[in-house]
Amino acid sequence: MAEAAGPAGTLILRSAEPLGAYPATVVHSMRAWAQAEPDHLLVAEREPGGAWRGCGYGAAVAAADAIGQALLDRGLGPGRPLLLLSGNGVDHLLLTLGAMSAGVPVAPVSVAYSLQSHDHARIAAIAQLIRPGAVFAEDAGRFAPALDALAAVPAIVSRGRRPGADVVGDLARTVPGSAVSAAFASLNPDAVAKILFTSGSTGTPKGVLNTHRMLAANQQMIRQAWPFLAAERPVIVDWLPWSHTFGGNHNVNMMLTHGGTLYVDAGRPAPGMFAQTVANLAEVPPTVYFNVPAGYAQLVPALEADAEFAGRFFSRLRLMFNAAAALPAGLRDRLSSLARETTGRVIPVTGSWGATETAPAVTSAHMDFTDARCIGVPLPGAEVKLIPAEDAYEIRARGPMVTPGYFGRPDLTAAAFDQDGFYRTGDAAALADPGDPSAGLVFRGRLAEDFKLATGTFVRVGAVRTALLSAVPVLSDAVLAGQDRDFVTALAWLNAAEAARLLGENVGAGDIGADGELVVHAGLHELLARALAGHNETAGSAARVERLLIMARPASLDAGEITDKGYVNQRRVLACRAALAELLYADPVPDGVIVAGKTA
Repeated sequence: MAEAAGPAGTLILRSAEPLGAYPATVVHSMRAWAQAEPDHLLVAEREPGGAWRGCGYGAAVAAADAIGQALLDRGLGPGRPLLLLSGNGVDHLLLTLGAMSAGVPVAPVSVAYSLQSHDHARIAAIAQLIRPGAVFAEDAGRFAPALDALAAVPAIVSRGRRPGADVVGDLARTVPGSAVSAAFASLNPDAVAKILFTSGSTGTPKGVLNTHRMLAANQQMIRQAWPFLAAERPVIVDWLPWSHTFGGNHNVNMMLTHGGTLYVDAGRPAPGMFAQTVANLAEVPPTVYFNVPAGYAQLVPALEADAEFAGRFFSRLRLMFNAAAALPAGLRDRLSSLARETTGRVIPVTGSWGATETAPAVTSAHMDFTDARCIGVPLPGAEVKLIPAEDAYEIRARGPMVTPGYFGRPDLTAAAFDQDGFYRTGDAAALADPGDPSAGLVFRGRLAEDFKLATGTFVRVGAVRTALLSAVPVLSDAVLAGQDRDFVTALAWLNAAEAARLLGENVGAGDIGADGELVVHAGLHELLARALAGHNETAGSAARVERLLIMARPASLDAGEITDKGYVNQRRVLACRAALAELLYADPVPDGVIVAGKTA
């Protein structure tokens, strides 16, 4: 890796390996695979009866040409994108491929905006911003209120009936003509392929422009870091939403680029839904597995409890990959141990770092490392600028994978880049080894989440949160409080599977307090108090967590407390649950609050 020094302690890091050639679009890669082996499975999803509905590469190209022609016939084009309301699925992908083949940008948005919103204000604001030429919703019945909110936009559906709506099956039977052929032939790598929206916890989400060059270049960068992708066509079972860059760009485009197969997982790491994920993984063992920390927190106990499931899951696995937030060290160690015990071989547990604005990968931990927070080194073609910030660095990024800006917001675009053209990510990192940048970077969280105590002590929320979850694995996630207070405390959610494993018994819901906290039973209370004290024994003054409160109500998508991919918005949770945060500092300490080391 090459390193250059900048002003006032600034570092610029880049790979010593140049970026190789890449196609104009990821759709070109898909078409090359279709020519080579048209019957190879591209995507599959569960039908209502439980069987898999699949689509091969050849059929996908044929459908893309027909759908692309149909969209052009309906007036869609570079200035009239396709808005996608539904979640992951075969029809969603075929519409995306058809639009991208015809030069029509796609704008997938979180399903929560349609199905969990009362006023549908966000999708209405998004539609007003991008002026879509059509909107897709898989089920006309379930999405009826959302489609009603966009009544002026022509609708496309897969199932059910809606007056005036087109049906995907009919679009796929359109005879491709010269229009779609000409559109595909003239695709410009710098044209917009997607508009991906940020979480938008407050106000209207920002529309991040994703060009064809960004998507294709980023896959070449990953390919050079993971050369096994060129030798073995990957198979993944994936729930990560396509409205986010991790699932929709990193994972989907990896399959298109490398001729892989994606099985859509309708499960997710949420109450009542993870059993579907386990069933899918047991039936279709992946070669590469992607998840976020909340997902691994659910997966590890399931693997430990069922040797047969573990045998199936690890049987052909090459790599386990984490992103979106740092993976607690305890989880990483348990995954590695499970893989060795089950297969007798080492299966790497690795990670990467990036953003919606970077298509998404900027760094990759494609080397041996011990710190679970490691996000690796810059990928070929990527440049990383490190700006000193307190005891860490702010990460900035430049390269062909970086967005040109935000849709219709030149003001936000101008503010997003520094004078050298580096994108300001707002994330913090540190050098794993200050004397050797090639040892990689460790993730330190979001700068906007960090705070100072009343003592002036600076608290790195991301680092403390990860250390807490590793030391107290019975927690599925946590947010930290303490700004302008005397000490750090945490609001947290319980991982029931972990609690049952550690206590040797099923853990019920307990009593719900008046403010929505979970009043845990004595055994669990003692376990949490001891674990919290254990964390504090090895933590520095800025990383100690003195009190803890378990919340009964899950994080809300609609309120912006959590994203579809499971990332918890620290400040939003604290704002929505201010009364619970106040309980953490009450004197005397309320019954529901757990104090480090206090077991009675």
